Amino acid sequence: MAVKLQGIKRRRLSMTSLIDVIFLLLLFFMLTSTFSKFGEVELMAAGQGATGSDKQMLFVALGAQSLTLNGQPADLERIAGLIRLQPQTGGHLVLISPGADASSQRLVDLLSELRSVKGLQTLVLG
Repeated sequence: MAVKLQGIKRRRLSMTSLIDVIFLLLLFFMLTSTFSKFGEVELMAAGQGATGSDKQMLFVALGAQSLTLNGQPADLERIAGLIRLQPQTGGHLVLISPGADASSQRLVDLLSELRSVKGLQTLVLG
């Protein structure tokens, strides 16, 4: 008994589908990447111990639409200048208390503004 075996017909590989896949991947990665300026915010964990009596403590309460420095209303763009005007003996320690309605972006904006003040330590309260 003779068996006829037919060879498997192979289709030509189409480069069009490969190019389409590469294009779609490129488009996906372009759309998911951000084109904004990246910045770093240095965060340090608070430890137990003395804070040093030579630093002046300032209290900042941060809300979604409000900002106060030692109980007085302040503006986010001018907070660094207000802290520089405070009497300074050995630097400042700024205690930041974010409210429940304050966003993380607003906290980052505040920390970015405070970064320009020399000799300043910040501590974000729970």
